[in-house]
Amino acid sequence: MNSKRSPIRHVAAAAAAGAAVLALAACGGNGGTADRPGGHAAASPSTAPSSAQQRHNAADVAFAQGMVPHHRQAVEMADLAASRAGSAEVRKLAEDIRKAQDPEIRTLSGWLASWGEDVPAEGADHSAHGAEGMMGAGEMARLEKSSGTAFDTAFMELMIRHHEGAVAMAEAERAEGAHAPAKRMAGEIITAQTGEIALMEKLLGRN
Repeated sequence: MNSKRSPIRHVAAAAAAGAAVLALAACGGNGGTADRPGGHAAASPSTAPSSAQQRHNAADVAFAQGMVPHHRQAVEMADLAASRAGSAEVRKLAEDIRKAQDPEIRTLSGWLASWGEDVPAEGADHSAHGAEGMMGAGEMARLEKSSGTAFDTAFMELMIRHHEGAVAMAEAERAEGAHAPAKRMAGEIITAQTGEIALMEKLLGRN
């Protein structure tokens, strides 16, 4: 009787072994897929754009640290126009400058903080940025003391120089920076401020 049942037991054992092999293969397949390109782990490249967005270099830091005080001075100049400008066009231009650059100051400062870099202090002397069109203390004082047509002329002449400096800084960022959002902002600055330069030149009767 035992000899007749032995082949059955043998077949059952073989079937069980085969099932175990298939189960192990299935588990191994799932585990291996998670570690291979195209498996579950391949979802990680979807985070790559986010990582690339955060990449920055020395040019990005220089752009942000230079543009923060540059924008602050432009906003300071624009604030003077509310009570000193003689023409509605200059007041409107000044308001547009303030509305555009105030949010950019906050964004630039946020980038610097997230990178562990110093944010330029408010009220500090940034006359060293003269190469980028920054006004000296004397020029700002003269602007503060003027009004009407004299203010309009001084404001636009100084702001044209200021904008030209910002455009140069933005062009350097576009060429050398690595942080994608900073490069986009640089492009927006170039477009907006080039247009404002053309408007001021027109209001001054230069074109």
